[in-house]
Amino acid sequence: MSPTSDSAVRAYIEQHRAAFLGELAEWLRIPSVSAQPEHTPDVRRSARWLAAALGATGFPTCEVWETAGAPAVFAEWPSGDPGAPTVLVYGHHDVQPAAREDGWDSDPFEPVVRGDRMYARGAADDKGQVFFHTLGVRAHLAATGRTAPAVNLKLLVEGEEESGSPHFLDLIRARADRLAADVVIVSDTGMWSEDTPTVCTGMRGLADCEIRLHGPDQDIHSGSFGGAVPNPATAVARLVAALHDEHGRVAVPGFYEGVTELTDRERELFAELPFDEEQWLRTAKSHASHGEAGHTTLERIWARPTAEVNGIGGGYQGPGSKTIVPSTAMVKLSFRLVAGQDPDHVEKAVRAWAAEQVPAGVRHEITFGGATRPCLTPLDHPALQSVVRAMGRAFGKPVRYTREGGSGPAADLQEVLGAPVLFLGISVPSDGWHAPNEKVELGLLLKGVETIAHLWGDLAENWPDAS
Repeated sequence: MSPTSDSAVRAYIEQHRAAFLGELAEWLRIPSVSAQPEHTPDVRRSARWLAAALGATGFPTCEVWETAGAPAVFAEWPSGDPGAPTVLVYGHHDVQPAAREDGWDSDPFEPVVRGDRMYARGAADDKGQVFFHTLGVRAHLAATGRTAPAVNLKLLVEGEEESGSPHFLDLIRARADRLAADVVIVSDTGMWSEDTPTVCTGMRGLADCEIRLHGPDQDIHSGSFGGAVPNPATAVARLVAALHDEHGRVAVPGFYEGVTELTDRERELFAELPFDEEQWLRTAKSHASHGEAGHTTLERIWARPTAEVNGIGGGYQGPGSKTIVPSTAMVKLSFRLVAGQDPDHVEKAVRAWAAEQVPAGVRHEITFGGATRPCLTPLDHPALQSVVRAMGRAFGKPVRYTREGGSGPAADLQEVLGAPVLFLGISVPSDGWHAPNEKVELGLLLKGVETIAHLWGDLAENWPDAS
């Protein structure tokens, strides 16, 4: 396989920059808002547009996959090389709602370039980060003289991510044979900052529940009955108070079973990041940091499991007083999970713990939503190291490591396909995902193109016979 020349890659990208940005702007003009029924035809139009664009790029297979909701797009370009690894790239083509009156300086669906930035809904999340793969693979071919990628390349671009991916798991289960891959690369993510390129190595999972407590069959007089019958509002307060111990650890027995602990090397890598806690607190609109003792803030949000109270209520909450013992109370809880934790085990542990907290005379109901599993890629995984090297060549500086504190459909891909998940994105915090004036830094977008141009050859060379 011919090596990829840095100068050849950059020359190709510069030559095709204007056409690439023009095509991206055309796609961004389609208001593919999956959450708004009136835009259902636009989401479908977006899928058809992308399938056609991928076909024009050179993908011999381009299909629109129907779901019970919005359509996804699948594309495939075999390498033809024996033993070439198979890579599945994930992204989404739907976008968040947006309107000029929300605070946009221009029409959110009419892309505008100001300076070295393109402003439009979806510019960063996630159309821009999907579309850089088209120019990236063409630059890879041009710089190496190949007629097909050095890897077996697949793309899956869903249409409901901004609506919670309600049909995504069913889709990938039904299409698992077509999606089979050695590694999944998620291009729906970002970097630490413009000056600090990073790759994400893991994402936390999620389990959430609602607990409803029932005491008296109706609200009753607190003078006639208070102090002599159990109060569900008091019970829910005691339950919440029992959720953590004095060190900030989750006090649910068995909650930490299986947790993959941070290594010393991972702690060192987190510490290398230019983290400003005061700035982070300002972003969080918080006045102090807090959490599990013995861990830094980054460790707490990236690599430690958590339990949070998302909502709590019970009894009278209107103006003035109403002296009652309320009949019901409730609390909503969410649990962020890390590698090694099993959502099913966590659910059983929380159910057993809640039953222990509820006093006699108060019955409870606990309802769990759908769970998301955590995912983590080892630092020494060959595919991860290929991403790091490719980004390093594109950016010309060391690449650092992060994790993601949130949760998403990436873990579904890992679970169903049995493949490690990597994250490759060029978006930065200032891009304003979901906010007015969302934008993408064009210089970083083209660095994403350059990274892809190097990545496929590096993967093929350093991870042969992965299949």
